[in-house]
Amino acid sequence: MTDRYDPQAIEQKWQSVWRERDAFHVPNPVGDGDGDTTKTYVLEMLPYPSGELHMGHVRNYMLGEVVAHYRRRHGFQVLRPMGFDSFGLPSENAAIREGGHPRDVTERNITSIRAQMQRLGWAIDWDRVLATHEPEYYRWTQWLFLKFFEHGHVYRKQVPVKWCPNDQTVLANEQVIDGHCERCGALVESKSLEQWLFRITAYADALLDEMDTLEWWPDRVLTMQRNWIGRSEGAEVVFRVDGDEIDIPVFTTRPDTLFGATFFVLAPEHPLVPRLVAGTTHERDVMDYVRVAAAHSSVERETKEKDGVFTGRFVVNPADGARIPIWVADYVLMEYGTGAIMAVPAHDERDYEFASRFDLPVRTVVVPAADEGAADEGVFAAHTADEKLVNSAQFSGLSSPDAKRAIVEWLETRQAGRAAIGFRLRDWLLSRQRYWGCPIPVIHCDDCGIVPVPEDELPVLLPDVEDYLPKGRSPLATAEDWVRVPCPRCGREGRRETDTMDTFVDSSWYFLRYCDVRNTDAPFERSLVDYWLPIDQYIGGVEHAILHLLYARFFVKALNDMGLVGFREPFARLFTQGMVYYRGAKMSKSRGNVVDPEPFIERFGADAVRLWCPFLGPVDQDAEWHEDGMEGMSRFLQRLWRAGLAAAEKPPSPDVDTPLARKAHQTIAKVTDDIGRRFVMNTPIAAVMELVNEITRTPDDEGARFAAETAVSLIQPYAPHIAEELWERLGHQELWSAPWPEANAALLERDTFELVVQVNGRVRDRIQVSTDLSEEELVARATGSPKVQTQLDGRNIRQTIVVPRKLVNIVVA
Repeated sequence: MTDRYDPQAIEQKWQSVWRERDAFHVPNPVGDGDGDTTKTYVLEMLPYPSGELHMGHVRNYMLGEVVAHYRRRHGFQVLRPMGFDSFGLPSENAAIREGGHPRDVTERNITSIRAQMQRLGWAIDWDRVLATHEPEYYRWTQWLFLKFFEHGHVYRKQVPVKWCPNDQTVLANEQVIDGHCERCGALVESKSLEQWLFRITAYADALLDEMDTLEWWPDRVLTMQRNWIGRSEGAEVVFRVDGDEIDIPVFTTRPDTLFGATFFVLAPEHPLVPRLVAGTTHERDVMDYVRVAAAHSSVERETKEKDGVFTGRFVVNPADGARIPIWVADYVLMEYGTGAIMAVPAHDERDYEFASRFDLPVRTVVVPAADEGAADEGVFAAHTADEKLVNSAQFSGLSSPDAKRAIVEWLETRQAGRAAIGFRLRDWLLSRQRYWGCPIPVIHCDDCGIVPVPEDELPVLLPDVEDYLPKGRSPLATAEDWVRVPCPRCGREGRRETDTMDTFVDSSWYFLRYCDVRNTDAPFERSLVDYWLPIDQYIGGVEHAILHLLYARFFVKALNDMGLVGFREPFARLFTQGMVYYRGAKMSKSRGNVVDPEPFIERFGADAVRLWCPFLGPVDQDAEWHEDGMEGMSRFLQRLWRAGLAAAEKPPSPDVDTPLARKAHQTIAKVTDDIGRRFVMNTPIAAVMELVNEITRTPDDEGARFAAETAVSLIQPYAPHIAEELWERLGHQELWSAPWPEANAALLERDTFELVVQVNGRVRDRIQVSTDLSEEELVARATGSPKVQTQLDGRNIRQTIVVPRKLVNIVVA
């Protein structure tokens, strides 16, 4: 190795050293590991291998990189594994775009991404790697599915579903954003299909209540989850269909308005609709409306002009026995409440719009408590903070809170209602009518029903299907030899389930498998996951707040209840990074606006790329990609290289008290605080840059070697290759495991500062001066500087401007 800074040669050297020495491998504990406080689990969300890495990925993984190095050098055993979310729509759609088979395209991309990560020098334990499409992994995804099935957490039923016409598959509610597919952006449609669902609603209260333990989660993520779960207190009121023995429950948060219900509305997807109109003169009109309404997205249905169709049927209002008409209207959504509402047009704006269009009655039943006049009939009256009931039989005159309780108690005695808690959250729909996913391990038998595949027959391998393109039904149905199997229970012919699992099932437990990735007898050993988890620092995008993060929390709670893990929350501390934008849009493979790091690595070296991505701006905020500063990072590394080599020629001087030594200790304090306490990742780079600049300006300071060693040590989490090389040249070994530097508190007390001296606004000198100098003394020091004297050259000083503890500007004629 020459004295010239050659990033390519240095990076190859140290990457080889790290591999040979297993620098970032961490062993599992011997025994139960109880009470071990020297371990930490740092993890970024695993990537989709639907293409290669881009600069947005680099910025994200740099956060885990810095934290992992920082904690390792604080004496922790750091678990930082890597995996690939390789099943599901992203990978299959990538294969469709390329015209290849999903397995071939996915595995080629995994090989490429892994090479890119290693080229960047990520501090990853490569002995703990998984890909969710590998049978060694999805065997245990299937095993867990069967455990959920056994405990009643997963079931199958006919449900109205969100259907993406582009991806030709069902979507979970959480994957529909503003009425469009979260993956491809297509307008989502509605269908009714037999589907598999996780009973996540059974954990709605736990998901809400146990948020109180997540003190290190961003408030906005917790708020998003609370709003999505949408817990509200109210009542379930039962309306009976007139002339029939059909009860239809509704959930309402305002049981005090029950006497104001003048009509009843069902969602178009409500399963009772066909039964109510069967054989009536209204059947054709209603079913035609249902087919048209179901094709519209939720957003369209809630925001467009209200419309609907009368069914010709009535329900009985349990409050007063009145017959009120049943309508079908698309402003009522099956995924909210029970898919049925009691319409109170006087006090609900949507109901009022509908009533106005179809000339339905409007009855006022609550008024402001201070209102002594008669209630206005036939008009909409928004709710107020303090209300009392009118036109409500024996409940008139009660305040709304008192009336709510009294009416619910009255309904309970009549078996017409009960107090209830309602949730916006719906069960997680996991069926996908696509090829590239984890097969669902059940067999359908005409005699036995749904039969789980025996555990000793797992995994149910995904068959090779050449024509895997979406068809509106699962392509697996065409693999007849695979589909037809004996029923494990009776031996007669059965049929395999041909839907595959949502890719979010794979990613709801992968972090557990990392702890025991080579286990062939179980998905993981409990003692190991209990040792490593909860994850000490989890990093990923806020877009997963109500997808992956919510699903993973549900999975862990269910596994805890089954006795498979000993904790309730998977992620103790969460950081959601900002997005990287390019050309006005989020950098994304699906948008085609990605920036490949490889050309920049070739030109500037991996360390420059690693530095520039977090330096773009605060990492919790969005950043626009530009490469203007990459050259500057390269120049900084050149300055660091020269400073390190120059320091290697000087004798050690760790205990000196000089301006440069003080600057070094101040930098240690700042970088340590920014990374360790504040989780700020761009300012530490700037602080080390300032220190290197000071070393360059004052090379004769006795603290120059100490300052250079400090700069090298502090920059190591960001630029480990050059740091290791300089550390070795400074006479040390293995910086990746060396203790993190500690600031000397005594030298942090600033009794001097750097006085900037300007002449006519241009910097001419910098002087270390005492903090207790008066303004007159500061001016005297400034004008007495030899560098300033050459600029004055006998000219008259017209004015001096003093900025305390910062600068003196000398204005001359």
